[in-house]
Amino acid sequence: MSLKLFLADAAPAAAQQQPPTWMTLVPFALMFVALYFVMIRPQSKKAKQHAEMLKAVRPGDKIVTSGGLIGIVVSVKERSLAIRSAETKLEVLKSAVTEITERSGEAAATES
Repeated sequence: MSLKLFLADAAPAAAQQQPPTWMTLVPFALMFVALYFVMIRPQSKKAKQHAEMLKAVRPGDKIVTSGGLIGIVVSVKERSLAIRSAETKLEVLKSAVTEITERSGEAAATES
């Protein structure tokens, strides 16, 4: 008699359906989408803007490097820049440039 009650209770538990497998992946997919828009996309956008800034560096621009050097660009090579800071001529990597504070065309426009 008690075995029949045990089997009768176990049968409805086994009859409950498990959610489909794809339903368990939905929260992970939503978390990835949120992570992309919060962390990955702004960083890639900022890197793209930095790359465009580096392509636009011209001789005569006043720049600031990541090391804190402030100088005026003398010449531009493929991977590096020659800058003049105070009375010193330096060669720095383009990737070290963090900001262009003054464009050569803007300085000429301000002077005239």
